[in-house]
Amino acid sequence: MSEQIQRELAQLIRRELSDPRVALATVSEVRLSRDMAYADVLVTRLGAQREESQQAVAALNHAARHLRGLLGQSLRLRAVPALRFHYDDSFERSARVSHLIDAAVAEDKARHRD
Repeated sequence: MSEQIQRELAQLIRRELSDPRVALATVSEVRLSRDMAYADVLVTRLGAQREESQQAVAALNHAARHLRGLLGQSLRLRAVPALRFHYDDSFERSARVSHLIDAAVAEDKARHRD
């Protein structure tokens, strides 16, 4: 169900919202609560600064009730989870870890070269 909500939300955001802050917003994951009362939606804006992505999240949270209604119509659900949008920093964390690994490998090569 979370994947279906993710796909539909991505389309709804592109089609239904005209706020420039949500342009290029990507829904990277949807996590449903056990009782399906809440959907935590992780969002990022590829190529955007962290602050721009956080502004997109704020705009999406502002539009959450509207998106919830549209989601219920398009998926024909009786009970639609409340949407809570969050900034997804997993791409940044992955890039930092990759950079640290590259730096450690380069340092190790330099150390063993001597």
